[in-house]
Amino acid sequence: MVARINTVAFQGIEAVPVDVQVQISSGFVGFTIVGLPDKAVAESRERIRAALTAVGLSLPPKRITINLAPADLPKAGSHYDLAIAACLLTATGVLPGEALSRYIVLGELALDGSILPVAGALPSAIAAQAQRKGIICPASSGPEAAWAGDDIDIVAPDNLIQLINHFKGTQLLLRPRVSPPELPRSRLDLRDIKGNESAKRALEVAAAGAHNLLMIGPPGAGKSMLAQRLPTILPPMTAAEILETSMINSVAGEFSETRLSPRRPFRTPHHTASQASLVGGGLRARPGEMSLAHNGVLFLDELPEFQPRVLEALRQPLETGLVVVARANNHVTYPARFQLVAAMNPCRCGFAGQPGRTCPRGPRCAAEYQARLSGPLLDRIDIVLEVAAVSIEDLSLPAPREGSEDVARRVAAARSIQLERYQHLADQGIRTNAMADGEVLTEFSTPDSEGLRLLQEVANRARLSARGYHRTLRVARTIADLAGEPVIRRVHVAEALSYRNEIRTLSLAA
Repeated sequence: MVARINTVAFQGIEAVPVDVQVQISSGFVGFTIVGLPDKAVAESRERIRAALTAVGLSLPPKRITINLAPADLPKAGSHYDLAIAACLLTATGVLPGEALSRYIVLGELALDGSILPVAGALPSAIAAQAQRKGIICPASSGPEAAWAGDDIDIVAPDNLIQLINHFKGTQLLLRPRVSPPELPRSRLDLRDIKGNESAKRALEVAAAGAHNLLMIGPPGAGKSMLAQRLPTILPPMTAAEILETSMINSVAGEFSETRLSPRRPFRTPHHTASQASLVGGGLRARPGEMSLAHNGVLFLDELPEFQPRVLEALRQPLETGLVVVARANNHVTYPARFQLVAAMNPCRCGFAGQPGRTCPRGPRCAAEYQARLSGPLLDRIDIVLEVAAVSIEDLSLPAPREGSEDVARRVAAARSIQLERYQHLADQGIRTNAMADGEVLTEFSTPDSEGLRLLQEVANRARLSARGYHRTLRVARTIADLAGEPVIRRVHVAEALSYRNEIRTLSLAA
């Protein structure tokens, strides 16, 4: 007789069904796990044996074979412990097999029989709901699984004894409860930034259209302060975005809160970060910083200091919104629709071109430093902004009257215009101007005759690429939305052109 229990394997943020099968037969005493298990799964034999002994149970002195089907799908992680143990208890008659067949089971076992938290409870619960099943998971992962919906049956025991007693009818485990999402108040505010009004305007445009932004300026100009305050003016995530972002955090093992937040992610990896940490990968192909910033902001400070291979890895996700991690034994896809915000000094010493400052290496220092960024990467950045050093007089002024709440209202109004404009394209993932492309861009972002004449004239002089031309149109569309204008006019095109690095370079050369 073969006992069966349902569990899952993770491919990206998708939970793939796995059938745990146990056969206890006569023959040489042994405990074998087959079905492409990794080291963590193979070691579950000792954890399960010790956990059962701790609760007063023992394995029969027979030949025990565990099969994880489908057999050609790699199985990785410690979350198979509880499913294998429950299947063994079903095969030995301790637990009712018919009742457990209506659940997906996952959890890691400690040697004392307690059940430890595992990554992936939320996508597992969503997969269980799609299969019209319940879920059995660790008690500490129960609130996370409860976000999948109110109609899913969740059993979240602390240890094996509670699990056995629940299905024996001697103890009732209550369904975990979750708190509603709330938007925590940030201590950061745009009022903290004095001067740099043009930089604040560019930050508002970037937030309104989800545009990529690069800030260039000397040390202490306020580039990092501006980037850190971008989340305070971004609109909260929708329910679907919260769920999608939470699933990525769950698979990455970073879902530690029982209360979800609609605030958008803000990830700030150090410039020594490896390509695998930014893109994703490793033994289990975990999501990287790009995916953890999905629906939010990825801030790269000291951009030229990142390794060139790491920076070039940004190019495809910036276009497609996806990260494909391909390995010899694994191939997964993670969503990575993030807003890139980067900051850099004009040269290695940081003061090239600044009034009253002299770069000891002259123009060559700035040229070599900025050459670390490739043209194709810069072409994917919508707004390139020069942030000037703040004067002492500006620092002595009182705080500005307009803060993050005032700017956030204008950003929210512009975003609502875009949501209504692209509502028929929501299934294609188009929700903001930064995502518009092809016919959609032509339909909604074509300027009036004067604006089009200015754009074509400057684009020809600066030799804008097709990508640069289209990104200028997207930014102009966002500027018009902030102004509440249905038509893109010459003034909107002129401001959008001022944010292109090629135009600034051309004017300096002239």
